Amino acid sequence: MTQENTKKIEKKVKKLKNDKNNFKIGDTIEVTEIISKTKDGKLTTQKFEGIVIAKKHGREPGATFTVRKIIEGIGVEKTFPLHSPLIQDIKIKKRGRARKSKIYWIREKTEREIRKKLKPKKV
Repeated sequence: MTQENTKKIEKKVKKLKNDKNNFKIGDTIEVTEIISKTKDGKLTTQKFEGIVIAKKHGREPGATFTVRKIIEGIGVEKTFPLHSPLIQDIKIKKRGRARKSKIYWIREKTEREIRKKLKPKKV
């Protein structure tokens, strides 16, 4: 491998946001996402708060995570790319302990049943 190639790879690795990768499956998180820019240069952001039900592809550049929340009795899921520049912030609201790596089973459960199963921890 030449020095130029190694420098390019090092730059890509530095761009990855490893500090945002500290949440786990079952945690309730709040994702702040940049929606658009106005003519004034201001950013329009949107917050999406819910339970992390899946994380895929580990720490690689194409890594994603899926967040689920219930709005007026209807379940809404959103998949975010982990290392996207459009994700401004990820805050952990509540820790939860899940026994599986993908908790798709919560799609069929009510909120009360989910709370009992995930065993929340203090942040």
